[in-house]
Amino acid sequence: MSILRKTSAIALMIAMGGTMAHADTKPAAKDIVIVHGALVDGSGWRAVHDILSKDGFHVTIVQEPLTGLAEDVEATKRAIDQQPGPVVLVGHSYAGSVITVAGADPKVTALVYVAALQPDTGEASGQLLSKFAAPDNAMRTTANRGTQDKFLSLPPAKFREAYAADVSAPDALFLADSQQQLAEKALGAPVSVVAWRTKPTYAILTTQDHIVSPELQRWMYQRSGAKVTEVSASHAVFVSQPAAVARVIEASAKQANNS
Repeated sequence: MSILRKTSAIALMIAMGGTMAHADTKPAAKDIVIVHGALVDGSGWRAVHDILSKDGFHVTIVQEPLTGLAEDVEATKRAIDQQPGPVVLVGHSYAGSVITVAGADPKVTALVYVAALQPDTGEASGQLLSKFAAPDNAMRTTANRGTQDKFLSLPPAKFREAYAADVSAPDALFLADSQQQLAEKALGAPVSVVAWRTKPTYAILTTQDHIVSPELQRWMYQRSGAKVTEVSASHAVFVSQPAAVARVIEASAKQANNS
């Protein structure tokens, strides 16, 4: 072999070795699926989406119907099916129950609970919420036209205080005016699949939360053994502190690569 060919071969091996080493440091999951909670839609996650996208992740935000746990799980599963690779599944608030079920999908490598409910087998969302009553509960119930279904919402005048106390007044008003009502039956549906028992689990505990009480969050996350990050924030932490939320999501993707 000529000196030139030997030099080229060595250079190629070095280049490939460098590429492989770099690949080893990349997150296993480049696809992030975010499931919004009750009373809001996915638009409030724009800032988190932009941070993750800038950092090289592909982000999909599920727009749940919020008409029932089964329907919301199915909407989430459809989003997971669209992803080409491993997925970090993120759920906020009520959507913690959704990702607890949908997260059993083999594509899901890690779960991130953001001020979220985390039921165990046979538990329902409403059952957990009643365990530690949230302060300043201003929820109201509205009957659906033509059916017996009832839906929950927050009066716009009370929305900022209850849900988004650390969010600017204009942003809180937008959240209030664009809120989605949650079917009451969704809170009564027990889960039969519990993904957090077998998947790496992370949690953001919001210490100023008036929707899902911090005491309930702490109890659930200790029970599951989740890696907890406490943030001094309201229930709308994804709006008020998107960088903190994005950091936990990215950490979960990187940790999944090493587990």
